Amino acid sequence: MLNQNSLAQLKDLKNKMESEKEWAEATIKGTQARYGFAILDDGREIFVPPDEMLKAFPSDRVGICIKPGKENRIIAEIHKLVSSKIYEFTGQCVAKGKALFVKPDLTQVSRWIFIPPRSRRGVIEGDYVHCKLLKHPIVDGRPQAEILEILGNRDTPNIENIYCTKKYNISSDWSPSSMKEIKKFIEAPNSLERSHQKNLVDKDFVSIDAARTQDIDDALYAEVDANGWNLYVAIADPSSKIRPDSALFKEICERATSIYLHGDLIPMLPEILVRELFALEENQERNAIVCKMSISDEGEIINYEFYEAIVRSKAKLSYYLVDQYLNGQSDELLSHATPLEPLYQLYRALRSWREKNELVMEPRQEYRWVLNDEKQIEVIEPYEKLLSQKLVEECMVATNRSAADFLSLNNATGPFVNHSGFRQDRQEEVKHFLNLHCDKLTSKNLNGLSDYREIINTLSSKTQSLPLRSMVNRLLARAELSVKPSPHMGMNINAYANCTSPLRKCIDFLTHIQIKSILRGGQADFVTSKLLRLIQDRINNTRKTVSDAENWLAGNYLQRLKLEGLREFDGVISHINSSGFTVRLKSNGLAGVVDLRKDPEKFSFDKWTATLKSKTRKFQLNQQVRVNFDEIDVRNSFSANFQVAQDCGLQLTD
Repeated sequence: MLNQNSLAQLKDLKNKMESEKEWAEATIKGTQARYGFAILDDGREIFVPPDEMLKAFPSDRVGICIKPGKENRIIAEIHKLVSSKIYEFTGQCVAKGKALFVKPDLTQVSRWIFIPPRSRRGVIEGDYVHCKLLKHPIVDGRPQAEILEILGNRDTPNIENIYCTKKYNISSDWSPSSMKEIKKFIEAPNSLERSHQKNLVDKDFVSIDAARTQDIDDALYAEVDANGWNLYVAIADPSSKIRPDSALFKEICERATSIYLHGDLIPMLPEILVRELFALEENQERNAIVCKMSISDEGEIINYEFYEAIVRSKAKLSYYLVDQYLNGQSDELLSHATPLEPLYQLYRALRSWREKNELVMEPRQEYRWVLNDEKQIEVIEPYEKLLSQKLVEECMVATNRSAADFLSLNNATGPFVNHSGFRQDRQEEVKHFLNLHCDKLTSKNLNGLSDYREIINTLSSKTQSLPLRSMVNRLLARAELSVKPSPHMGMNINAYANCTSPLRKCIDFLTHIQIKSILRGGQADFVTSKLLRLIQDRINNTRKTVSDAENWLAGNYLQRLKLEGLREFDGVISHINSSGFTVRLKSNGLAGVVDLRKDPEKFSFDKWTATLKSKTRKFQLNQQVRVNFDEIDVRNSFSANFQVAQDCGLQLTD
């Protein structure tokens, strides 16, 4: 039995231990291992031991007790859950004995989650599922999940698209309120707005698109004049029916864009409305926004004007047939020579002007995926972009540039697409890079259009000993949406906006709303930063969906080739860092990762030459390499893992 002295000492010790504790809220950060970290609001990172990590998921907001741990290490003890972002998720069912679990497809969550018998809905091992969290692990470290939907298994046709759209919460269904509006549009007489419209039905507009395209956004017409050409670009006008205060418009903004998956399309606009009311179909009178541009003989846009109009496309022409005609390989389209000939001539002038005065994206080898009946890749074919596609692209760029100028002059709140060129937080690094490789450029203004163009063109020169243009990519900013005009350095122009695809992209739809408001004497202030952030977030989500689904399909294809005995490929290093490199295969354009951290040799990375070196081998950006396909990393967005082939990258020795 303890005496009074011992009890007092124990009480003092307890008080001292309590005084050394700190209570706080934090966000849990996971790692590849079983331990994690608690990130406090003041920026501190506190170690979370493995046993404590069982009580929470990465990204959970929790209440913690910060106290001394073993070996005088400060640790976080999780004592309550504040909030969790993990509620519904996707994953694959796995079995351990008679117990069934779901392996969740969640960032940094590697643990399996138990599925109680009453919550299984007939799921079996190998099924891909959509679940909700039934029990959080905060109490006893044993989370449970309930199956909401069984999506299929690895043999289910189209499982890649089905799963990835569910993973990123992409739906093709319309809400009840939107369906009411859609029904109302279809049942009402199809009348055109005519009060503000010019009648251009007599002009020989034609659309040029893929043969199967239904959502035809634009039609073109060109004519020769004394100074060059007049180019008319007619753009479908969904804003003639869909109002910004409608439930349907709100849902369009939430979708943000049509989603083009291999073998599937999830449209931004209801297909029946596009087909019946908006698309610039052959021989159908439709409302449109028209941009008329005067193009000089040299290819410069002298002036432009926007107006609302009624147009009637005279023909729907395919890229293939127009390309055959322009290359003199077919006379099938001779009856459309009147619009096609001036379109081709002004395309050459527009392209020449841009190449001389601005920046044009470097051409890249294109590849076409051919799917079989099971919606798996049968074969991948390389192809070159058609002349007809380049023609349409050049006309769209001219229209978008004019739209940006029109919005800027009328003080519109966007939407603009800005590109700041070199990242503002990397300016000193850019200067050091130029000093190392092109010291004559160090005095240039990194934020000036003309100087930026000179820098990029110099780095792109084929006389350079290193792939400088590719090396500088890591220092470039991403394009961003904005309510204010700013230069698009990547194109080397003062301002840029998108307006030519309003049936497929919400940003273009918003541009239409702004343009029409200006044309009718109103304020172009409908677009807000909050709305653009919403749309950008949805676009990013869509990109992840498409990327994961494509990676999965590509992985299936590589696995099939491996089983057929083909696993070694020639490729080019397209990205490199301290861990390894990304390789792009020359035969099919597929990309994957080589992780050199697993190599027996130790490699050192030089970011100034974009080089990885060991004692015997060297790998550099744009270097041709030979690699072996290894496996698909399911937990890393289905990316392909490769290994360096024997003798690849060996350095010459003296």
